Amino acid sequence: MNKIVTLISCLTDVIEKKKLKQLQIIIHAILTMRGRITMKGLSRWSEKGGSYSTINRFFHSEIDWLTINWLLIKDKLITLGIFLLVGDEVVITKDGKETFGVDRFFSSIQNQVVPSISFLTVSIVSVSLRKAFTMLNVQIVKENKEGCIKDKSKCAKNKKSAKKSKRTPGRPKGSKNKNSKDKVKLSPYHLLVKESILKVLCKINKFIPIAYFVFDGAFGNHNAAQMVLQTGLHLISKLRFDSALYFQFEGEQKGRGRKKKYGKKIDYKNIQEKYLKETTNENGIETNIFQMNMWHKKFVNLLNIVVIVKRDIEKKRVAHTVLFCTNLDLDYKKIVDYYSLRFQIEFVFRDAKQHWGMEDFMNVNKIAVNNFTNLSTFMVNFSYPIRKELGDKEMSIIDLKAHFHGLKYANEALKLLPKITDVILLNKLYDKITTIGAIKEKKDVA
Repeated sequence: MNKIVTLISCLTDVIEKKKLKQLQIIIHAILTMRGRITMKGLSRWSEKGGSYSTINRFFHSEIDWLTINWLLIKDKLITLGIFLLVGDEVVITKDGKETFGVDRFFSSIQNQVVPSISFLTVSIVSVSLRKAFTMLNVQIVKENKEGCIKDKSKCAKNKKSAKKSKRTPGRPKGSKNKNSKDKVKLSPYHLLVKESILKVLCKINKFIPIAYFVFDGAFGNHNAAQMVLQTGLHLISKLRFDSALYFQFEGEQKGRGRKKKYGKKIDYKNIQEKYLKETTNENGIETNIFQMNMWHKKFVNLLNIVVIVKRDIEKKRVAHTVLFCTNLDLDYKKIVDYYSLRFQIEFVFRDAKQHWGMEDFMNVNKIAVNNFTNLSTFMVNFSYPIRKELGDKEMSIIDLKAHFHGLKYANEALKLLPKITDVILLNKLYDKITTIGAIKEKKDVA
């Protein structure tokens, strides 16, 4: 418990003393308990002061998780180096209809749409440590696609009036050409992502310079790229494998009229060797990496394109991936490396679901759902410094929980025995009990 108190002492300025004590009790209970992590389970494993009503009050109170995560990361985890901002969605399966925001979202694990709730997660990733640290989770509530369900008669009237007000065929007199790509109308989802990015940047920009936002193929479109550029960052993402990309026009321009900017369309099977940057051959798989600045007709800006072509020499199969960056000067190695680091956020989701209760909670209230989800990812961040405090950075989460679980039983057992004054015997006792159920056993103390 003392180690937990020491580690969360950095939060004293942002969370009131009472809530900090409750958070301390909850952290200790999560580290100690076995089975599903729910409010009732936490109350059963909590130390003195962790009654069900106390834990219930904590989860139903407003908590600034962004500041809490940042203070822990800044105080205990951050080292010098390059950092990226990474975003992704996490889907948490839920039965019933009472949980706030429950709907049908696509689960990549089950490869189908399932009843669930969804959160947008924004994390910072250390390039040197190659780890993701969650900053913020924001719940995604599906917008009504029809726009108005409540009064269908009004919707029908609006459609009729729209049909009547149609202008006459042809182009209006005096109208000018407009580039619609310059003015992007952001969807509610893009606005949510933009707001989340700006919140995180507001916290960390004074301490960490961040230049790139990395997202998966869902952001491989013009609107998403413009939204990210509006935040002051460059986007690194993935395009469709069959994206129609065009080289820059290199021929002779005509004297009059608009200058041509689109050259030949890319042929992914026959990319010119002058764009080849790297070739490797491993286990019969030949990998060629190409880089070039190209146009996409649905993007207003020139894109920095990296095409990774993999060829199975024996089976004669070919596949390719198309990455892009809005910064035209970024080297291909960094684009590939930074995009691969996006996957670190998936390890956060895995640990939060498997060990810290993200899939277990049974809360239905909006605030409580938000608090439990953020607590799960906070515990992933907290697990790094607590393992360092215990003197084993490489300790797995199973070993970490086995340590605290064994510590709980050891303390309860020693309360029933006469007082033991032999320190060596006590150390041996604790070392033995705290490794029960662990993957990696400690060596016997000499």
